[in-house]
Amino acid sequence: MHAHSHLVAVDIAAADDATALAFQQLLADRWATAPAQHATRDAGEPGVRLRCYLDLRQPISPRMIAS
Repeated sequence: MHAHSHLVAVDIAAADDATALAFQQLLADRWATAPAQHATRDAGEPGVRLRCYLDLRQPISPRMIAS
């Protein structure tokens, strides 16, 4: 087993920065994350992209279980 197999890279594509960062926050509310500070734009492509990393070893937040 790879030493970092508990980490998952999540690539987010969205129409705008606010949407991408809001989705990243939803993930961060559930798992420990290494968040992106900003989204990037690819020349000639619509929307924005960002990548964050989730640590799946972290327990799910109790408030997420209650939802």
